[in-house]
Amino acid sequence: MHRTPMYIWRMETPKTPLSINYRIREGLARMAMVARVDEWTKAKASGLNPTQMAILSLLEGRETALGIKDIAAHIGVSQPTATDSVLSLEKKGLVVKRPGLADKRAVSIVLTDDGLAALNHEGGDLGERAVGSLEVLEQEELLLALIKMIRHLQEENAIPPQRMCVTCRFFRPFAHSGSEQPHHCNFVDAAFGQRALRVDCREHEQADPTSRAATWEAFQAG
Repeated sequence: MHRTPMYIWRMETPKTPLSINYRIREGLARMAMVARVDEWTKAKASGLNPTQMAILSLLEGRETALGIKDIAAHIGVSQPTATDSVLSLEKKGLVVKRPGLADKRAVSIVLTDDGLAALNHEGGDLGERAVGSLEVLEQEELLLALIKMIRHLQEENAIPPQRMCVTCRFFRPFAHSGSEQPHHCNFVDAAFGQRALRVDCREHEQADPTSRAATWEAFQAG
């Protein structure tokens, strides 16, 4: 009986590594996979899915409510997906809809007390344990690198504005140069160090483009 030959293809590791940009992106993709596992674990504890949990996390601590379009942009899903997820959360009593301030025909989504309680379930800390394996200085350097990357994406309009210290009108970088707490926050009128830089601050107010650029230049120079 004639047998069709079987060929086994083996991909060999290139002798010359791919670009470092590509390899770092590979590493970030692996960490993103761990983040998704964490999100599923936390969401499951609350009887939700990751998209619904992401919406609750996004709404937490925001003085102004968000519309469906803003929610979809921030968590990276389509507007129909955001609409369906918000509807499910509304049925569970975790969010409520309110008329928009500027346009009464639009709706804004607000977190309820039950929605806030759903965020307090523990679990899904693989990512934090991985960060905890780094030395103190390595953690700080990683935080600074991530802030720089996120800011770049924001300035490219690839992602919505993020509530980071470096883009806030209250941030004064290296106002206390030479100190262990070199930066100053005008909102709370207090100094703070590099490790305290925030990626998402509830009191954040976006600086205008000119001030934002000047602040970033001073931050980089410091």
